Amino acid sequence: MRVGAHVSVAGGVDNAIDNQRDVGGNCGQIFTHSPQVWQNPNVGDGEAAAFREGTAAHLDGPWVIHSSYLVNLCTPKADLRANSVDSMQREVDAAAKLGIDYVNVHLGAHTGAGTAAGLDNAVSALDELDVPEGVTVLIETDAGSGTKLGGEFEHLATVLEESSHDLGVCLDTAHVFAAGYDLSTRAGVDETVAEFDDVVGLDNLHCLHLNDSKHGCGTNKDEHAHIGEGLIGVEGMRRIVTHPDLWDCPFVLETPTENGKSFAWNIDRVRELRG
Repeated sequence: MRVGAHVSVAGGVDNAIDNQRDVGGNCGQIFTHSPQVWQNPNVGDGEAAAFREGTAAHLDGPWVIHSSYLVNLCTPKADLRANSVDSMQREVDAAAKLGIDYVNVHLGAHTGAGTAAGLDNAVSALDELDVPEGVTVLIETDAGSGTKLGGEFEHLATVLEESSHDLGVCLDTAHVFAAGYDLSTRAGVDETVAEFDDVVGLDNLHCLHLNDSKHGCGTNKDEHAHIGEGLIGVEGMRRIVTHPDLWDCPFVLETPTENGKSFAWNIDRVRELRG
């Protein structure tokens, strides 16, 4: 089973290897820099080599780079769009340097431009990228609050169909649940997976962010909970990690550190639910 967590790169991106092993993960996700600012990943050649070598020696992979929280592909604002495209280009270039397969990004918010215009903006922004060979941009599902797009599978399907790039999808279980897809029961998971396959296609699903939710289905509230201890719960989580169509997907946790539980506890929990 490929399961891991979003780990720190403090002190050098190559430190993510030991950080991942410390929590019992064999794949995972990183930020290349603080996600709250516009910043160059600035990965040195030595760090990159150590990261590639450490991954090959100790982990199964894959790794995912999560883009900056400031990126907004759907925006109608020219300056924000330019910064978003520039930031994404730096991330896909860093991924190529590090030997990382995926760069994950939210579509962002249309901020009043409307759904159709927002999706068009996202497609055209993505199409400005020069994506290196071996790197795939993943569009992450969203909880769907306000004018944010990506909360409906149809949004993802539109971007994948219209972009000139061969994009993929990262499905976040907490986001999908908050957006109104019920994952709290075996039947609900089966229905959601079937709908995803019908609308987007399971062949486009490259990664799952495995998170329970502190808020109910359809609330559009994005707050993650420990695996099996949120409102998705044990039944839903067990079905997600044992569903035959999701069996081979890498699961990356973004669960909280609270109540004496952190990534290691959650990774053990996932393996326990897998059986």
